Amino acid sequence: MKTSLNDATTLRCRIERWPIAGSFTISRGAKTEAVVVVAEISRSGRTGHGECVPYARYGETPEGVLACLLAMQEPLAAGLDRRSLASIMPAGAARNALDCALCDLEAKCSGQRIWTLLDRPAPVPRSTAYTISLGSPEVMAAATAKAAHRPLLKIKLGGDGDAERIAAVRKQAPESELIVDANEAWTLDNLEGNLAACEAAGVTLVEQPLPAGNDEALAQIRRVISICADESVHDRSSLGGLRERYDAINIKLDKTGGLTEALAMADAAQALGFEIMVGCMVATSLSMAPAMLIAQQARFVDLDGPLLLAKDRSDGLRYDGSTVYPPDAALWG
Repeated sequence: MKTSLNDATTLRCRIERWPIAGSFTISRGAKTEAVVVVAEISRSGRTGHGECVPYARYGETPEGVLACLLAMQEPLAAGLDRRSLASIMPAGAARNALDCALCDLEAKCSGQRIWTLLDRPAPVPRSTAYTISLGSPEVMAAATAKAAHRPLLKIKLGGDGDAERIAAVRKQAPESELIVDANEAWTLDNLEGNLAACEAAGVTLVEQPLPAGNDEALAQIRRVISICADESVHDRSSLGGLRERYDAINIKLDKTGGLTEALAMADAAQALGFEIMVGCMVATSLSMAPAMLIAQQARFVDLDGPLLLAKDRSDGLRYDGSTVYPPDAALWG
């Protein structure tokens, strides 16, 4: 879909579908394709690119995000930049696509890499987690056996039966560091038992065990494993009430509304004493590339989205095993 704004600015937006290798399953269901929305902003012969993943958990749809992006035609024509974007758009997937496209455009117009313009250190390669989808203990054990060479595995859990799942995974990957993600599926009845099972398996981090808005119990329980907020944290405004319940936060650009807020949020979270995790949805390298700047501050890096696809973009990020490299300018930034 293309809309010409004036001779200087053109906004193009489209929905893309990328098949997943097999399927990807979490506590909320399974999917076989990644549905992304791409925004392209062109000025003076240069084009900036951004990609987002609408998430139904937050009431987003691909069509709704596309409409939100196209509603930004006139502000972009008037010279809207990433610095003022947050004043007229709420945090979420649509703003992420625009923010990242504007960052990319700014870099291309200046002839410099975006991290230089943002006064950030040049990114270096990082080791990313690799995700094991939710399934029966037997299915998860088989998937883990194929990935046991990877240094960090992220295990999707789903509530009842998780003790058996994590034990089966650990048996197949005795040397890997394990983090788990319950995606809000645990309850007060199984919370302590599941945490004990994770402790017995040597798990390093548990992500979002209880539903957002119903996680007060995390402030009272005994734990030796770091607890990470995902659905309970979005942007800087949501940090203040989390300090008693969580030890870490998962920064995802689709939640923060782009790289600009994500960088500010990472700085603010570290100042409050939180560990940083950078996460992703299942998407192409165009979604991962901006998050590589957050990865430089992160204790846990989870940017394996392209590894879960049947294929990635032709100019995608370089993955060498679990090591992911910063983007070339041809992709982004």
